Amino acid sequence: MNRDEIKTILPHREPMLLLDEAVLTGDGMAEAKYTVRGDEFFLQGHFPDNPIVPGVIQCEMMAQASCVLFADALKEKDALAVYTGIDKARFRGMVKPGDTVCITVKPLRSCPPLYTVHAELRVGERLCSGGDLSFAVTRRDGCSQNC
Repeated sequence: MNRDEIKTILPHREPMLLLDEAVLTGDGMAEAKYTVRGDEFFLQGHFPDNPIVPGVIQCEMMAQASCVLFADALKEKDALAVYTGIDKARFRGMVKPGDTVCITVKPLRSCPPLYTVHAELRVGERLCSGGDLSFAVTRRDGCSQNC
């Protein structure tokens, strides 16, 4: 998927769309990439003389990549995937302007509308962050299935 195709499953738009491309692999995993340009809003103050992508933004990149795994559910119901938890998150390396991050996501549990995945974000071979992310797929208006 390119950015326009990603926009068909994610509600995110610039400046919060943090994927350049994504794909569902043949082995049931998802992979995505994003190149840090250096002009992103989150780098302006983090840190002015030494810009580093914040860990929370790395988690957001992994979350957006995770949505590729349940894209069908998102398209089917005009739905939205929302975080329900982040477990075992670890930040091991810095992500800087000019870096291309590669994100891999594998499903751990799927019991629609709830999903749990394991995601890792790398720059080259270097693991920068990872963790287990949980989501609920809900209607965009925020109502449960009983509304």
